[in-house]
Amino acid sequence: MHNLNDIKETIIKNTEEVKQLMLDAERWLWAHPQTGYTEWEADAYLSEKFTELGYTLTKAGNIPGFYAEIDTGLPGPTLCIMGELDALDLAGHPEAVNGMSHACGHNAQGAALLGIAAALKKPDALKGLCGKIRLMATPAEEMIQLNFREELREKGIISYFGGKIEFMHRGFFDDVDLALMVHADTHPFLDFYCSYGNNGCMAKNITYKGLASHAGGAPQAGINAQYAAMLGLEACNALRETFIDSEHIRFHPIMKGVSTAVNIIPDEMPIETFIRGRTTSAIKRENKKINRALAGAALAMGARVEIHDRPGYSPEIHDHKFMKLVEQCCTSLAGADKAVFNYEGWGTASSDFGDITQVMPGVQLNVSGASGACHGINYQMKDAERFCLNASRIQLLVAYALLADNAEAANDIISSYKPTYNSIKEYFDSINEFFADKDAVKYDKDGNATVDF
Repeated sequence: MHNLNDIKETIIKNTEEVKQLMLDAERWLWAHPQTGYTEWEADAYLSEKFTELGYTLTKAGNIPGFYAEIDTGLPGPTLCIMGELDALDLAGHPEAVNGMSHACGHNAQGAALLGIAAALKKPDALKGLCGKIRLMATPAEEMIQLNFREELREKGIISYFGGKIEFMHRGFFDDVDLALMVHADTHPFLDFYCSYGNNGCMAKNITYKGLASHAGGAPQAGINAQYAAMLGLEACNALRETFIDSEHIRFHPIMKGVSTAVNIIPDEMPIETFIRGRTTSAIKRENKKINRALAGAALAMGARVEIHDRPGYSPEIHDHKFMKLVEQCCTSLAGADKAVFNYEGWGTASSDFGDITQVMPGVQLNVSGASGACHGINYQMKDAERFCLNASRIQLLVAYALLADNAEAANDIISSYKPTYNSIKEYFDSINEFFADKDAVKYDKDGNATVDF
């Protein structure tokens, strides 16, 4: 790999010169949070800034997000560097706006992406590089508001719930060879951290259907959907000891509540949940058991249950050779004591970056600067300068390490990479198997039940 010291000082200088641009963007984006597929304010802000820098944007159109491409003028691979736009619906956060907050740090990612764009416009920033760098602002990483996303899907606005998956479906990754991004971390001492991978997930909307009646005067005439839902979740909880530890299965439902009076037997109880796991096959297997438990509970109560399964995110698997290159860059930038790379470590959260790693080599690393609990009401971007400078510098340094010397390092990673799927089409064929809509318990006029789980 090319001597990183040849370019490191230039990258440090260039990012220092655009530091205020990043810090201003971080604060603006923090103050204008919007959830997935509604991030039009962040889209407009970053689009304007990119255009002012002289970039031509390829816009997603009917959803937020865009990409801009830098062509070195020499043939070579394309590296995609991403930042995310969306916030969380977290009304309890003290700085929430309209019930939303950037309690996952995506605002700082967007600011760092802007800093990278500005730094790449500096004189000689592309010297010695070949290929292309695609800077992409992506929507809807947080897998939330499942009913809203289903409505968008039914209207034909989106095909998939995750923003990067939707972008892949729209062809935005067709000619991309490698992917890179960062995520905000809260570690007080480390600057950089990266593990081998993270869980995938599938999304489930579950609705128990009962029959309303007077809760005091005639409960026998009703079918309590809330009780059926509680029984269903208890049955799912009883399955937890059957989950294989090494597969890191997670099932975490939330009951969305009833819209009826206290003196009425509730006739409907909606539930949202994920099933997470280390492999797609494990998620599919455990989902069958979960659906069986949900249907069995409905049958026990004489209720119905509608189950709507949707593809969520694929497991995120970082290529070891790519990880090693990123680690060398982190060590060069911050020192070995400030960068930890765990080549066997596994996280149980999920990201749509995982779907990208199913078809191309990719690394998502954590960069410190935040504080508090991720997705929590005490989350803050405590040291935005630390995050923005380190995030922009490390991604620029990795881009240089990949694309210098006729992209020798990038081509080595690409040629030795063994993707889970051999093509984007094969990947979509697999995740489309998750789509399922079941009326899992049906009754005929005589009360006989047919169960389909």
